[in-house]
Amino acid sequence: MNRTTLSLIAGTAALAAVTGFATLSSPKAPDNTARTAAELPVERTSLLCPVPSTSDIAETAYTSFTPVTKGAGDSGKAELQAAGEESDGKSASKKAAKPVLEPEEPGKPATGETSGGDASALVGTAEGKFAPGWTVQETTEVAAGSGRGLQGVNCTAPDTEFWFPGASTAADRTDYVHLTNPDDSAAVVDIELYGKDGALDSTLGEGVTVAPHSSDPILLSTLTEEKQENLTVHVNVRSGRVGAAVQALDDKLGGDWLAASTDPSGSLVLPGIPKDATAVRLVAFTPSDSDADLKVQLASPSGLITPAGNETLHVKAGMTTSADLGDVTRGEAGSLVLTPTDTSVPVVAALRVVRGKGDDQETAFIPATRPVGTRATVADNSAKGTTLSLTAPARAATVKVTASAGSEGGEAVSKTFTLKAGTTQNVAAPTPTGLKGTYALTVEHVSGGPVHGARTLAATEDGVPGFTIQTLPDDRGMVSVPEADEDLSVLQR
Repeated sequence: MNRTTLSLIAGTAALAAVTGFATLSSPKAPDNTARTAAELPVERTSLLCPVPSTSDIAETAYTSFTPVTKGAGDSGKAELQAAGEESDGKSASKKAAKPVLEPEEPGKPATGETSGGDASALVGTAEGKFAPGWTVQETTEVAAGSGRGLQGVNCTAPDTEFWFPGASTAADRTDYVHLTNPDDSAAVVDIELYGKDGALDSTLGEGVTVAPHSSDPILLSTLTEEKQENLTVHVNVRSGRVGAAVQALDDKLGGDWLAASTDPSGSLVLPGIPKDATAVRLVAFTPSDSDADLKVQLASPSGLITPAGNETLHVKAGMTTSADLGDVTRGEAGSLVLTPTDTSVPVVAALRVVRGKGDDQETAFIPATRPVGTRATVADNSAKGTTLSLTAPARAATVKVTASAGSEGGEAVSKTFTLKAGTTQNVAAPTPTGLKGTYALTVEHVSGGPVHGARTLAATEDGVPGFTIQTLPDDRGMVSVPEADEDLSVLQR
C-alpha cells in the first residue's frame, strides 16, 4: 500500500472522529469512484445536566428519550450518573452509585426523580442505538421562595463557547452560571459580562478552573459589583470543554433556566412566545466591532407583523441592549423574527417572558435557536399542560410530529402539519394512544423552508401559573460521512 492510499485512509478516519463518532462503512459501489457523503447515525454522545436546585422543597424529574433511528444498530446503552462518578462504575475513592437514569430501549421515555437541595449535576453518555437524537429533560417544581414555580432545561452537550443574553445582577435577581466538566482533566473557563455600557470590570471570571467530573454553580453577582438589569454572559473555554446553563431566580417573578443562544448570526428566530404572555423583554448583544440594526417582527398565525413602537432595535457593538415588548402576542401564538435592516452583523438574543399578574407571576426564557433541521425532540410532555409551537419564518413548510410511547404505557402516534410562510402555529400535537406517564415529541422536517419550534410546559400551583419553555433545535443525530469504495487499489500508482 503506497503513501497516497494511507493518506486517504488517515484523513477519512480523522473526519469520522470529528463528526460525532460516526462509523464509516464501505459497501461495494458499481464502479471504483469515491461517492458522495452519506448520512449516518452518530455512535456516541454526551449530555450534562446542571444541579437542579438548592431548595429543600424542590422536586425534580429527569426524562431520557432516544427516537428510533434507522441504521443505528441493535446494541448500545445510555445512562446518567452523578458528576464525579466515572462511567466504569468507580470513582477515585468509592464505587459509583447506581445510575440515576438508565433507559431500556429507544422510542420509549425513561424517567427518574430526586427531591431536596442535595441533588448533583449529572453526566450522561449514550452509545450505539441510544446515541442518535438522545435528549434529556430536567424539570423542577419549587413551591416557594426565590425562583418558585416550574423550572426546566434540556441537558446540554459539552462545548467550548456559550452566549447567554438575558442574565442579570439586579437586586431582585439571583443568577448562577452552572459549569459542568465531563472529562478526566480540568477545564479552564473565562466568564465575561457585558452590560448596557459594555464589558463589566471583573477579574474573578478569568481562568475559572472546573475540576474533572465536577460541576460549579457560579453566582454572577460575585463576579462584579455592578447591578445591571440586563446582562450578556459569555462563557469561553480556554482548555477542555464544559456544559453551561444560567439559572435565573427572581424574588417576585419566579425563575427558570436560560439556555444558551444559538451562535451569533445576522438573522435570528425566537420561537414559541405563549399567547397569554403579559410581558416580553428582548435582550440582544453583538460581539462584532460594528453596531447592529435589526428589524423586529412577530410571526403570528396570520403572518409577519411589526410590533408598534418596536419596529427596529439598535444594538451597539459590545453592549447589551433590551426592549420591552409588552403583551406583544395579544392572545395569539407568536415567535420573534430578527433580521438585519442593512449590513448583516452577528447577534445573539433571548426573550424573558412573564405570565400572570400581580403576585401570581412566573418567568421563562426563550433563546434564539437553530432550526428543527432534520429532526428535533423534546421530552417530559404530559396529556395536559403541553403546548407545541412551530414557526416557518421565511417559506411554507411541512413537518411530521410524532408522540412517542408513554413512559408507563401507550403507543406512538404521528400527525403532519403544514405551516404558511411567516406564521406561527400552536399545533394540536398528538398524544400517545392509551398514554400512561410522560411522552416525547419529535418534529421531523418533511419539505419547504426552515422550521423553528418550542415546547411550553405549564402547571398551576396555588393559583401561580408555573411554566417553562424549551426550544427544539436539530438534534444532530446524523452526520455526513464521505463513502469510499471498499477496494482503494485504484489510488495506487
